[in-house]
Amino acid sequence: MFGKGSKLYSILFLKCPRCHEGEFLEAHPYKLSNFNKVKQHCPKCNLKYSIEPSFYYGSMYVSYGVGVAVAIAVFVLTLIFGLDLSILEVFGSIVVVLVLAMPWIAAVSKSIWANFFFSYDKEIAEKVK
Repeated sequence: MFGKGSKLYSILFLKCPRCHEGEFLEAHPYKLSNFNKVKQHCPKCNLKYSIEPSFYYGSMYVSYGVGVAVAIAVFVLTLIFGLDLSILEVFGSIVVVLVLAMPWIAAVSKSIWANFFFSYDKEIAEKVK
């Protein structure tokens, strides 16, 4: 389920959607000088990551969904742990978590978006190992 060949592996580990070997981003998501810059091509299988100009603008919709999921998770965790927080404190904790997770959310959203359009190819993956 989480191994190579699954979309989840490519998304969570920010790997090439086709070969699951090459890196998807230029640098770590929290390196702010290259903030979530996607590579032009996969360094292993040479897949062109952008189908068209402005291809990753669609990932903003995915980013919204991931952000909402993170906010709901924070709210549910405050309920599970029985924290007696006011509405403003819960809201503040959600905002803090979203701000801190913003680079990761943006990177994962771009990876999810790319995985909508590119599929894992076992033959190519075996060639590039």
